[in-house]
Amino acid sequence: MVVGLLGASAHFLFYFVYVYGFHLPYDNIWLRLIATCLCISLIFIHRFPSSFQPYVSYYWRFTLILSLPFIFTVNLFMNNFNELWLYSEIAMVFILMMFVPNWLIFTIDLILGVVGAVIFYSLSIPNVPLDPEFNIPVYSLVMAFSIFAGYIFSLSNWKSLKELEREKAEEKYRALEALAGSIAHEMRNPLSQIRHNIDEVLHALPHINDEQSIAAAPASTIEIMTKRLNQAQMAVNRGLHVITMTLGNFRSTDVTNEELACLSAMTVTRKALEEYGYASEQERQMIHLKPGEDFLFLGEENSYILVIYNLMVNALQILHSVPDGRIDITIERGESCNRILIRDNGPGIPPDILPKIFDPFFTSGKKGGTGLGLAFCRRVMQSFKAQINCNSEEGRFTEFALEFPVLEQTAINRYESNLYEEYAPFFAGKKMLLAGIPEVYAPLLRRQLAPLKVGLDDADDSDKALEMIEANRYDLVLANVSLPPDGAVKLANDLKNSGRDIPVVASSSSTNPAIETQKGIDALILMPPALPELLGTLKSSMEMVRETLKESLSGKTVLVADDLDFNRRVIKLMLNKLGITILEASNGFEALELLKSQHCDLLIIDMRMPVLDGFETARRIRSTASSWHDIPILGMSGNLDNATMKQAKESGINDSLIKPLKLKPFLQKVTAMLKISQPA
Repeated sequence: MVVGLLGASAHFLFYFVYVYGFHLPYDNIWLRLIATCLCISLIFIHRFPSSFQPYVSYYWRFTLILSLPFIFTVNLFMNNFNELWLYSEIAMVFILMMFVPNWLIFTIDLILGVVGAVIFYSLSIPNVPLDPEFNIPVYSLVMAFSIFAGYIFSLSNWKSLKELEREKAEEKYRALEALAGSIAHEMRNPLSQIRHNIDEVLHALPHINDEQSIAAAPASTIEIMTKRLNQAQMAVNRGLHVITMTLGNFRSTDVTNEELACLSAMTVTRKALEEYGYASEQERQMIHLKPGEDFLFLGEENSYILVIYNLMVNALQILHSVPDGRIDITIERGESCNRILIRDNGPGIPPDILPKIFDPFFTSGKKGGTGLGLAFCRRVMQSFKAQINCNSEEGRFTEFALEFPVLEQTAINRYESNLYEEYAPFFAGKKMLLAGIPEVYAPLLRRQLAPLKVGLDDADDSDKALEMIEANRYDLVLANVSLPPDGAVKLANDLKNSGRDIPVVASSSSTNPAIETQKGIDALILMPPALPELLGTLKSSMEMVRETLKESLSGKTVLVADDLDFNRRVIKLMLNKLGITILEASNGFEALELLKSQHCDLLIIDMRMPVLDGFETARRIRSTASSWHDIPILGMSGNLDNATMKQAKESGINDSLIKPLKLKPFLQKVTAMLKISQPA
């Protein structure tokens, strides 16, 4: 870019300087303009089509030859070896050597430029007679010295660049070495847990006798297997979390302004805590999210979640050696600044280390770390137009503060208005029962749901709730987790046992977000609720009712394109018993052929496959004037970073999910997308 700017400006400006300032008899405006345009094009050379990339080096060499030896030598001849152009020729040789340190290539470029200039001079009309009056031997000596000096300078500069490249390569190698060590260390523990738990399950299974019959397993054996499988699942989640966070920290692209959207601090923080890959239940119990007044900020959800992941993993590693270790997360709404505070009661950070913790590759007190986590956090926060600070006192605490600028009220009103507009069609005609909701939160709930015109009734206890459900039709029950006399879980199980398929969402004001959804409970909402979290949870819980799912999906045809047979089987199992017809393809080409002969309501496709991947398949579908042009496309990928999401959107993929797929969000996406499918 710098070379292009300097070359373009020099050729354009020096034409006027030489012609009107020094009144030289010759200069060619067209040659100058051609050189200027070629130099300007170098500024945008990285944006040239990919098909042109193999020829970029030739284009660069042509531009260099024409802009330096050719034009300079032409002007030298056409001005009859004017003294100014004699000096300029020496300067040109020195500059050319700087750009072409290889003496052989330099010599070839110089000869090509001079030969081209000789031909141009010979064909010029009128022909300028050459009558050199300068001292040719002395000038030749100066020219030779300039070439020699330029070569020495370029060689020294080339060695400096090589040394810099070597240092960068070593730094990169150290980073990759640290990354490999970090992954190996972090993954070894969950993989060992999985192997151990599978061994325990196999050991607990009854032996198969010769007749291939098996006795009924005792309750204790079932309990052991269930416990071990739950632990194995937690280990798998931990491993997936390590991979997600590691890939996130090595992202080379920052969040752009176009990717920023209004996010609820409470909602995305809760989501991050729920999806975090805890190493154990003890780790989960260390986290305490304090209910506060929610606020909105401009950000990108996936990047924000990775910020929370990094802060969590650092704190939890330190707290393993701290008795009664805990992490308190507080959401604070202020007049000039909104904040999310993440505070642990660990040993703190020494004052001499504290100023360095956000520096790339800086590590302290943690083996195998890459030193990129906190640097990544700062980079993300800066892309949000926000900032992250750390305050710590040795022996007492460490507190990270995520500080966000306060949004204008007009932006908040517009966001909430769009949110209600989005959810209004779904909630139209719905009726809900509020059971045992504390008086401090009930008015807020009613205000939040009022714009949707949802029918709301109240019940003080589970007995009254069952009585009202018997007499009325409700689409959902929102019950306090401590609903008297026996809690929301008991109410949910009573409804299931009576054959009523009504979703029950529990509400809680606990500071620990790790209250696991027990059997019968469809979801959990933390009080006071954030508006997007409340509406999203209620909607998804209603959509996940089996009868509702059957009504939405029955008779639909879904095409699943994935190169792995295992992944296709998993999707078929998830959609089993919902009345859906499943078609399969092992790549995008097969999917396109099936679309030509079969009507499909939805395409679920892996974004990265051999033969024809999901991106190119989607592009071909959207660019074809056909009956399947508008088919909803759900993309799947093992790495949904910002670049992948952008590529998916540009190719025509409607929505995306990360693999491995989770049942509930997968069914929610499928249900929502099948409702927008167009008839063939």
